[in-house]
Amino acid sequence: MKGSTYRRCSCRDPKTGKELGTSCPKRNSRNHCTYSIRQELPPRKDGSRRSFARGGYTNAKAAQADLDHVRALLGLAEADDPEGVQLLAEMLAEVSSEKLPLPDVEETRRRLKAGQDLVGSLTVAEWLDRWLAGKRIRKSGISRYETDIRVHLKPHIGHRRLDRLRVSHLSDMFTAIADGNAEVLEQNALRRAAVAELATIPWKGAENRARRKALKAAIDAMPAFRRVTGPATRQHVKATLRASLNDAIGQQIITFNPAAHVEIDPVRKPKALVWTEERVAKWEQTGEKPSPVMVWTPEQTGAFLDFVAEDRLYAMWHLIAFRGLRRGEACGQPWSETNLDRHSLTVTGQLVVQDGWGVEASEPKTDSGFRVVALDDDTVGVLERHRKQQEADRAEWGSAWVNTGLVFTQEDGSWLHPGKVTDLFERLVAASGLPPIRLHDLRHGAATLMLAADIDIKIVSDTLGHSDTRITRDIYQSVLPHVGKSAAEATAKLVPLQRKSEEDKARKAAEKAKRAEKAKAKGKKKGKAKKAARKA
Repeated sequence: MKGSTYRRCSCRDPKTGKELGTSCPKRNSRNHCTYSIRQELPPRKDGSRRSFARGGYTNAKAAQADLDHVRALLGLAEADDPEGVQLLAEMLAEVSSEKLPLPDVEETRRRLKAGQDLVGSLTVAEWLDRWLAGKRIRKSGISRYETDIRVHLKPHIGHRRLDRLRVSHLSDMFTAIADGNAEVLEQNALRRAAVAELATIPWKGAENRARRKALKAAIDAMPAFRRVTGPATRQHVKATLRASLNDAIGQQIITFNPAAHVEIDPVRKPKALVWTEERVAKWEQTGEKPSPVMVWTPEQTGAFLDFVAEDRLYAMWHLIAFRGLRRGEACGQPWSETNLDRHSLTVTGQLVVQDGWGVEASEPKTDSGFRVVALDDDTVGVLERHRKQQEADRAEWGSAWVNTGLVFTQEDGSWLHPGKVTDLFERLVAASGLPPIRLHDLRHGAATLMLAADIDIKIVSDTLGHSDTRITRDIYQSVLPHVGKSAAEATAKLVPLQRKSEEDKARKAAEKAKRAEKAKAKGKKKGKAKKAARKA
């Protein structure tokens, strides 16, 4: 195809504004004109012509080098590959119109062979927007992805070319997030100190009022209290990026996923602890929870259920405490999937909070969430009484009753808001005087009770809706004190020790001497009583 280099003078006639071209008096000066190139490209599919044009070269050698570069790119496609010819032509037309650097020949050859985009100018931000727009998942999942992209990924790496994203870029991003955490903590501490100081300044007096006004102005100028980006959030940001880049690989846009190789701090999940007497005593003194995840003992669970026995949602608290339903599953459980005659219910959906505070019905997150949960006789009785009360409420509300068909509803039959259910539970726990747990910790407790009752781990896992028994062991297996003590004793008895035999003899001898001493003291006491009776 035709192509050439040529000199060009961009001087214009001051009167007409037209380029002087060959009539420019300075044209023959050595450094006056610049060089340009033009290379005809394969025509478009409709037959229209197009070309690659570029100017501004200081000498003919530089112009000829770029023209040869363009021709080398055009020659990458074989004559019998019309699709490849069109792709290269479109790439060069875009490079020309956007004034982009000429792509590397070998890199373009690799991309053409792999079926990838040839221009490679797509940025990480543009790809993330395209990827998010194509996701077809629950709103809560979309919202979480959007937050990761908006708050972390775009500000740190959104400007980078997708095909040039490296592991080092991601390491720098997470380092910057950690540095930002330190800054947030420092700013929070300064604001907290200022607020504390403000509380110590009296209201009365002109001097005090002036101090308060100045301090309030300083507090208003400070950044608001913010949360740091914890390990779990950082892991989720990494997972979001990794998923999006995997899809980019699947679409043959890139060939390497740096998010799969960047190392960040692991998430240490808090271990569930049981509210033992010692922990309760310390909590009563300091108000501090030993762990974010706490589990009641069977006695404490029973005390709570007795305390809320007259609550309208008692059946919900009972069901979660014994059968381990999730909050959203309990709120969304329909009567049509609750068979009290067969002592079972089927979990087929849930109510979830969306877009801040809205509620919508949704399927369980995973296939294992769809499950049949067996019910004991007592729980069946509780649900039967609850249904009778609901029928009475329906009759009282009459035409105003909202027929949602759910087991647990508001007074008028409408949906329960999962967030309000959590708030109610926390208020009931506080009123009961028991050590605090979260509503989700009732589910932890149900799992712990089943494991303590020697229920097979597979049955416990299926009841809870876990996809793997390892999840059940890792998260919910909080050993109750008496279970741990029994296991320790059983283990210790397996090893015969001479020392233990001697200790047992000494212990038995001490116990015998102690009983003899008690009997002797008791005999003396009876003798004194008889003597006193004779004197009387």
